[in-house]
Amino acid sequence: MKKNMGSADRWIRFFLAAMAVILYFTHVITGTVGLIVIVIAGVFLLTSFVGLCPLYSLFGINTCGYKKG
Repeated sequence: MKKNMGSADRWIRFFLAAMAVILYFTHVITGTVGLIVIVIAGVFLLTSFVGLCPLYSLFGINTCGYKKG
């Protein structure tokens, strides 16, 4: 499995997911919208830890940068 997310992209996703979780557990975001936000935050966390975004693969996007060699 080839990674297609660079470190900046991964940190941004991690930060957005952390903010969504904080907003959900402080009851700023509630109800159905809150649950949808938590699911999206979970996907963001998973993809940021793995370094692979399925949508990036589908559209041919790669934010890893190029390796010299």
